[in-house]
Amino acid sequence: MIAAALQLMRPKQWVKNGFVFFGLLFGHAWHAPAMVQSALLAFAAFCLMSSAVYALNDFRDIAQDRLHPVKRLRPLASGALSPSVAVLLMGACSAASLLLAWQVGETLVWLLCVYGLINLGYSYGLKRVVVLDVFLISAGFMLRLLAGTTGLGIPPSNWLLMCGLLLTLFLGFAKRRAEMMLMEEGGGAHRKVLDRYSAALLDQFITITGGCAVVAYALYTVDEDTVRIHGSADLIYTLPFVLYGLFRYLYLMHREGGGGDPSHDLFRDRHLIAAMAGWVAVTVFILR
Repeated sequence: MIAAALQLMRPKQWVKNGFVFFGLLFGHAWHAPAMVQSALLAFAAFCLMSSAVYALNDFRDIAQDRLHPVKRLRPLASGALSPSVAVLLMGACSAASLLLAWQVGETLVWLLCVYGLINLGYSYGLKRVVVLDVFLISAGFMLRLLAGTTGLGIPPSNWLLMCGLLLTLFLGFAKRRAEMMLMEEGGGAHRKVLDRYSAALLDQFITITGGCAVVAYALYTVDEDTVRIHGSADLIYTLPFVLYGLFRYLYLMHREGGGGDPSHDLFRDRHLIAAMAGWVAVTVFILR
């Protein structure tokens, strides 16, 4: 039961909450112990709240998950965990998340509440609204970015927010494309919104958002304000890692059956791991 509860919380997905630390990195605040402590608390709070959201989604999607070749193995869909336990776990994670956030500040509490409300609306119907479903997923990541900036008292960069929005929209549409390829003709039986998309439409969305994300990041690295704030014009040398990571992700989606779970792909593919590690190492070296 404990193992099933941990699986329901999906700790592997907590890597998504790493968006919280971008404010520390690009705000040059990693040298302040108090700020690092606040960022760690914000990360933990989002981990718990996201686990509550996963429990809610699985609780709502038991019947649909049983039709999915992979999701049918989840604790609720497989019967390894009862729905009542999932509800209790959901409440406990939510309460613990808000308690941790309160230690950081009221702004973080409100951001987590908005995150919870967005996901509540998503689970209870908005996930069936074409295009809006992906924008709501992206909104969750934007709230993580705001938690690591505004929530910690660090002014957010407009460039950071724009790049984050475009990247998360790219990942969201790529996720829908991967689901469509996995489920083939029966995709709508698992996720109704897939019936409203087409492969050609999703490919256009992926091309637009992915291309715009790369261009926005490239412009950010050479922007005058960026050079002035960071004291270096060398961030442009991190662009190859971004390009390689996006191209590799698209390859995995179209040729290796990946793309449906970005966190899983990041941990299992050596090329994505190398691209991410290289980007982090070069960025930290330049901004040190």
